[in-house]
Amino acid sequence: MPSTAAESVNREMERAELQAVVQSHLFARCPTLVHLLTYLCEKAFAGESGQIKEYSVALDVFDRRDTFDQDTDSIVRVQANRLRKRLSEYYASEGATHAIHITIPIGQYVPIFERVPECEATPLLNSSGTAQARAPDGMQPTGWRRRQIWILEGTIALLVVLGLVAFVAYQRSRPRPIIRSSYSPQLTTEPVVGLPVGEEVRILAGATRKYVDHAGKLWSPDSYFSGGTAVAGSAQHIWRTQDPIIYRSSRQGDFTYDIPLKPGTYELHLHFAETYYGPENAGGGGEGSRIMTVRANGEPLLNDFDVLADSGGDLTAEVKVFPDVAPASDGQLHLSFSAVKGGNGMLSAIEILPGIRGHARPVRIVARDNPYYSDDSHWWSPDTYFKGGQLSNSHEPSSGTDDPEFYESERWGHFSYAIPVAPGRYTATLYFIEHHGGAESSGPNAAPEARSNPASGERVFNVFCNGKTILSNLNILDEAGENRPLVRKVKGLQPNAQGKLLLEFVPVTRYATVTAIEVVAE
Repeated sequence: MPSTAAESVNREMERAELQAVVQSHLFARCPTLVHLLTYLCEKAFAGESGQIKEYSVALDVFDRRDTFDQDTDSIVRVQANRLRKRLSEYYASEGATHAIHITIPIGQYVPIFERVPECEATPLLNSSGTAQARAPDGMQPTGWRRRQIWILEGTIALLVVLGLVAFVAYQRSRPRPIIRSSYSPQLTTEPVVGLPVGEEVRILAGATRKYVDHAGKLWSPDSYFSGGTAVAGSAQHIWRTQDPIIYRSSRQGDFTYDIPLKPGTYELHLHFAETYYGPENAGGGGEGSRIMTVRANGEPLLNDFDVLADSGGDLTAEVKVFPDVAPASDGQLHLSFSAVKGGNGMLSAIEILPGIRGHARPVRIVARDNPYYSDDSHWWSPDTYFKGGQLSNSHEPSSGTDDPEFYESERWGHFSYAIPVAPGRYTATLYFIEHHGGAESSGPNAAPEARSNPASGERVFNVFCNGKTILSNLNILDEAGENRPLVRKVKGLQPNAQGKLLLEFVPVTRYATVTAIEVVAE
């Protein structure tokens, strides 16, 4: 049985290795991974490995609430996978010669401190100071030469031991931040990451079945309503959404919703799509065929609202955003929908999300089919609000970023995003990368000149917001180089009269492209 002194030395060596990892160049720009690794290791040091579970990590490290659902929120699994890859990179470079390697086995979160055999951790040196290859069996030196090697090896081993003792003594003497074994996010300088968390309500108006969307969010069947009529639609395609099912059913007429909510600040999203009126639809007509008023707790939200005019056409998803919403004194949010000037009121869906007092929630969209947790623990919605263009993926490695996976996808072509926001001023951050091996230059939909010579005609395009130029003649290759991210931030943007930031990506040469869009209230 190892002695207490030996255990103490081992623990100090493990702590020293943890400090070496978190202070390394590879981890210096990844505070989220540093906090996660420190938490896991400190739990292990405190003998609390049995308490390291996905649920507890979500609450302790990522500030999730006790309603955390690991089936719909994969932040722990995503960040643990990033940590494993970052540790693998570290021990393939900076930490290759360390006597201890920290690993997080796949499928669990308890860290393992592996002792690396001395022959692997510290290579033999020859008289010139370079690494000496080991001779094959049967060709080992003999006689006085072997004694010289033994002396050299003994000297090296002694120097290694003395160096390790000095390093451990230094680590003992230097002040270290106190990290409690129970770990509290308030002890770190990292702000709370991600979107506000809490109770979320999603209701499909007129629907009788639940639905899980591309973002993994659950929408419940119609509930809490009175009045009106449930109407089922047959439209297969709805513009500006990957989830047309949300807009295929509706409640129409004059009706109300009385939705129970806990006290707090919420953000309300109302979803509409005109599937009956329109030049090519059963109801004919167009603008002016359906006008309504919407109120929340008796206060008007929308006056003389025309879905088709606001969205710019039929069969188009229309989302209206209202921050700073709260339940009435009876603990319910009362929503009323009534027709004006003929026609019927209508609603496709209701979404109620935890809000930020005085601000709209940030909008983060990544051009892919599924949601994504970035390296800074932000949650990015799968592609939405778009019209035109195509999605594609590239497996070319990205450089100059801590999160190369983030840049593996893009929307390209001639396209736009109509991002719904509340009144105010916003900063839009646009993320780009130039992958010459993407679908645009090699697939069946590629331009003829690109298929014959992908390098011909560098990509140049413009970006407009509500008709005003925000990026002119953008050439990603000129500004960032190939396979390197380019980030452009535009401040002071305001929504148009329909409550949208309409971002249009217009080609000049070849096609426009974007990897992700972030919109944050100023």
